[in-house]
Amino acid sequence: QKNSCALPEDLKNFYLMTDGFQMTWSVKTDDTPMPLGSMVINSISKLCRLGGSSVYTLPNAPTLADLEDDTDEEGNGDKPERPHFDSRSLIFELDPCNGNGKVCLVYKHAKPVVSPDTEIWFLDRALYWHFLTKTFTAYYRLLITHLGLPQWQYAFTSYGVSPQAKQWFNMYKPITINTALLSEEADSFVNKLDPNKVFKSKNKTPVMKKKSPSQPAGSQKSHTSMTSSKTSSLAGNSSRK
Repeated sequence: QKNSCALPEDLKNFYLMTDGFQMTWSVKTDDTPMPLGSMVINSISKLCRLGGSSVYTLPNAPTLADLEDDTDEEGNGDKPERPHFDSRSLIFELDPCNGNGKVCLVYKHAKPVVSPDTEIWFLDRALYWHFLTKTFTAYYRLLITHLGLPQWQYAFTSYGVSPQAKQWFNMYKPITINTALLSEEADSFVNKLDPNKVFKSKNKTPVMKKKSPSQPAGSQKSHTSMTSSKTSSLAGNSSRK
């Protein structure tokens, strides 16, 4: 009522079930637990609007709306139109991302009436917008799939995750870190198995073994010598006659 907008149906059902969500997990290094994964959905009380008020108390203090630049290219090609910090959009923080950015619920068209269509965007620390999903349900699945690893939202940006975060991805989600490769080549990680080659019966040719001689070599030599001696003796006898 305060912001004259209604929650999307899937997010409303989520808040009817539980007022926010937070799950963390750790890994052991040298028998010392180290916090690693963090999955957060802000409660309704922390579903704060961005860009609506100034950070400072001075009357002329700058706000996020002062960062708007109408010269930026929007909606070119397949890229969706980015949100605005001014009154054209309504932006609510879903996840503070441990200071690495903000995951936001965005109503992109707030004038003259707030549109019920919402999207989930990621606002990095340099205040650049990156599109994540069209629905909260799809974002929730991404959150669970990426295990809440540090900086996992940066995998959907043009510059990717940091080298340190990439090491954690390679350890716990080695395929997820290659999202660009997966989008280009869908079959790059598919195990191409040809059952005809794997289960093909191989006809083994029998190995012919050489037959061992029936008599040893020594006996053959003695038999040959005896035969030659008998032949010579017979020849001698015939010559005597």
